Amino acid sequence: MTDPPVTGGGPVRTRLMAAGAAVLTVAVGLGARAGMEGDIAKYAGDALYTTLVYALVVLAAPRAKPLTAAGVALGISWAVEFLQLSGVPAELSRRSVVARLVLGSTFHTPDLFWYAVGAALGWFVHTADRRQPAKRRT
Repeated sequence: MTDPPVTGGGPVRTRLMAAGAAVLTVAVGLGARAGMEGDIAKYAGDALYTTLVYALVVLAAPRAKPLTAAGVALGISWAVEFLQLSGVPAELSRRSVVARLVLGSTFHTPDLFWYAVGAALGWFVHTADRRQPAKRRT
């Protein structure tokens, strides 16, 4: 009789995968901004922003279920976007490149949709990874 396949891999593996996904997401996002122009670059950046937030949520809470991580990432992204209505991110963005990258500066309604796309992408990759059997050590 054989054992059932092992899934997941534990919090250490999950954190390593999330850290790798975060680095890859930043690289893809910077590449998209450098290699694309206009709305395509902007909306790809919006989606990747939330995908990065998703990876950071999983890095911080490796046992989080994919739907929970997607909801938290989307909520954070939407909160940052709505904060832009206050003008605080715009002021901080004038003073710091990091603030501009993290907080943005101007509220833009279509960004809300693209953040949902990024959360869905994170959910899809995370769910697919959790379904893969972990390699067994013999």
